Amino acid sequence: MSIEKTVIITGAGSGIGAAIARVFSKQGTKVCIADLNGDAAHSVAHSIGAMAFQCDVTKECDIVRLIDDVETKLGPVDIFISNAGLARPEPSHAASALNNDWQLNWDVHVMAHVYASRALLPTMIERGHGHLVNVASAAGLLNQIGDAAYSATKHAAVSFAESLAITHNDDGIDVSVVCPQYVATPLLEMSDKTDAVGSLISASEAAQIIVAGIEAKEFLILPHPQVLDYCKAKGVDHKGWIAGMKGLRRKFLRESKTGKLNEMHKFV
Repeated sequence: MSIEKTVIITGAGSGIGAAIARVFSKQGTKVCIADLNGDAAHSVAHSIGAMAFQCDVTKECDIVRLIDDVETKLGPVDIFISNAGLARPEPSHAASALNNDWQLNWDVHVMAHVYASRALLPTMIERGHGHLVNVASAAGLLNQIGDAAYSATKHAAVSFAESLAITHNDDGIDVSVVCPQYVATPLLEMSDKTDAVGSLISASEAAQIIVAGIEAKEFLILPHPQVLDYCKAKGVDHKGWIAGMKGLRRKFLRESKTGKLNEMHKFV
């Protein structure tokens, strides 16, 4: 990848975002780390010689300011990776999460992508190139047992990425949506040193696959290739897929030691 490229990565103070930043930095790309945790952003940025910004992606003004600052200091943004995310498992039934939690999922997993695209598309279209990368989840293609708000908003994130590609590929804009399954990150209360079990992979491994997918200009980037098989099964027999998911949920509730979602990877 050309050293002239400039990439912004949100949610890059840890986890997948930080790992992606390290891969790009090693390639000579100009990297900008953005995170709600400003100290974490500066720590990662210092370790790789990047820029750092404190940014709340639920606030459109923060994203606009982030982009403006980067473009003033480094020039046009070539790649924007909208990676910030959260997980707040529902307390009981599928509609039990508080309205505030549903709204926060929506703001982080959907509107943050909208805000970045709204700020960047006019100039990207004018230049005739640019790359928007929205990090969603396998839950956006399938489902996350125990977190309906996460699943619903990740589905919306995938749909928005599709809209971007359909509308703007002919303008020269590349669009990618990343749909990982389980990755050892702070989101799951894990680190890159966590042993891989079941469908769990490290953030470093995920980042290598994601960056390769971005370089290849792939629309759907799957760090877990088996997700494609699950999607095909769902498309062919939706009723059967739901039956399988219900069986997985029963098995998890029966055999999980803690009942926490960060154990789900052991059963998939």
